[in-house]
Amino acid sequence: MLLQTPAPKSDTLETDQMARALASFVRAEFEAPVHVVAGFVDLLIEDAHRDGMDHYLSDLAKIKVASDRLDQMVVGLLDGVHEGLPLAGREIEAMSSKLRHDLRTPITAILGYGELLSEEARDNGDDAFCGTIDGMVDASRRLLGQIDGMMHLLRGQGLTPTTVEETPAEPPKLQQAVEAIRAVLFDQHVLQPKTVGRILVVDDNVSNLDLLSRRLTRDGHSVELCDSGEGALAKLKSEPFDLVLLDLIMPGMNGIDVLRQLRSDSATRQLPVVMISAMDEVDGAVRCIEAGADDFLSKPLNPVLLQARINAALERKLLREREAAITERLQAERERSENLLRNVLPASVVDRLRAGETVIADHYADVSILFCDLVGFTALASRLSPGETLDLLNGIFSEFDRLAALNGLEKIKTIGDAYMVAGGLPQELPDHAALVAAMALEMPAVVAAASRSAGEPLNVRLGMHTGPVVAGIIGTHKFVYDVWGDTVNTASRMERYGTPGRVHITQATRDVLGARYTYEALPPMSIKGKGIMETYLIR
Repeated sequence: MLLQTPAPKSDTLETDQMARALASFVRAEFEAPVHVVAGFVDLLIEDAHRDGMDHYLSDLAKIKVASDRLDQMVVGLLDGVHEGLPLAGREIEAMSSKLRHDLRTPITAILGYGELLSEEARDNGDDAFCGTIDGMVDASRRLLGQIDGMMHLLRGQGLTPTTVEETPAEPPKLQQAVEAIRAVLFDQHVLQPKTVGRILVVDDNVSNLDLLSRRLTRDGHSVELCDSGEGALAKLKSEPFDLVLLDLIMPGMNGIDVLRQLRSDSATRQLPVVMISAMDEVDGAVRCIEAGADDFLSKPLNPVLLQARINAALERKLLREREAAITERLQAERERSENLLRNVLPASVVDRLRAGETVIADHYADVSILFCDLVGFTALASRLSPGETLDLLNGIFSEFDRLAALNGLEKIKTIGDAYMVAGGLPQELPDHAALVAAMALEMPAVVAAASRSAGEPLNVRLGMHTGPVVAGIIGTHKFVYDVWGDTVNTASRMERYGTPGRVHITQATRDVLGARYTYEALPPMSIKGKGIMETYLIR
């Protein structure tokens, strides 16, 4: 279980971090101009050899020595601060001495010899050579001025002792650098809480295991130790972990082999793995990353870097888990929405809507429509409580739904205590009339059973007609699949003029059903909106 704890705050820690960051910035700012000066020196020596100006080589050799010395000093500039040593006393004084004295010494030598060479070249008429010397001298002077600015920057941050000497105003670039460094190091958006988890440390060296266990436990992690690759795989199969700290070089199964097995197993494929090794070659790190490692650290392990890498790997795992949980919830909601939609609309219509159709209206030449109305339900509902009424109606209609599904029919809708079903749409159904009739003949028994259970009188009228209809989607926010046409109206009239407990059909439906059933002919009757019709009851 990954947890997040606030990162500890410490004024001393923040000061150290600021000091090291500024030291790195100062070193980087010096490296560029020093390389420019060294570049000018190399150009001058090349020109002197090429053009036979050997009389300049003696002084150029001295400038070269000073330039090399300057380059070496910049490489080691502020090492004490950069490596996290204490920021007081001898270290600060040594750093201050390098800036005020050590760096000035080679620069002053370059300037002195450069000015002498410039005068000599000008007297000798070597104008092109003189121009290159002047470029070197100008670059050296700018570097010397930059030292004063850097001294002011470091003095302002408390990294060097203040003096009574006047210093130039802090350059805008240095002010911007300080602001940028502070933003990176101490901005609350950057300082994220530390993530702790359960870590498996795998290393064949017992001393390394002990040290890492103590350090990681101190950082708040739960730690398990293992001294072999084989043992690590066994632990990972039986116990959950949030991260593996895995040594690369081990007897028996090495770290790469363990890593490959972890990545080939779906259960551990996403488990963060940070490789550690005494091999600090780039090739070793590349092989680990290619095999699926999340990160790589070289021994001896830098504790600050170790903590940062582990925290970053755990953070990524936490984000992946959150993303997976959100995706799972979204998928569940999508499936729930899909199921709900398919309960409201025919499956083929849902597929068409998802495919992008916006207007769904189809003509069907031959379908059978059945209407059912519960006789006596209105009076019964007035005597029952709302809950009892709903339970009774839901029980009956749920059984009707089962019969419709069993016969491959499409429930169209319910209106109050009326139920409507169709056969032959939205998919064609060759025996739709027979299937609708079979369902209709079973429906009175369903209502009779519900009537006996409720102890109340209840019956059903059923009307059926066969013919052409139009079917489609109505609405934009609440979709309804409905059917229209004279066939629908006629089926409704059959139900209204029907006999309770019997299935009332038209001549058209009887013609389609044929000899499957026997029929009871009713006297010709006047049907509202239709006139005189010959109708039948299915025996």
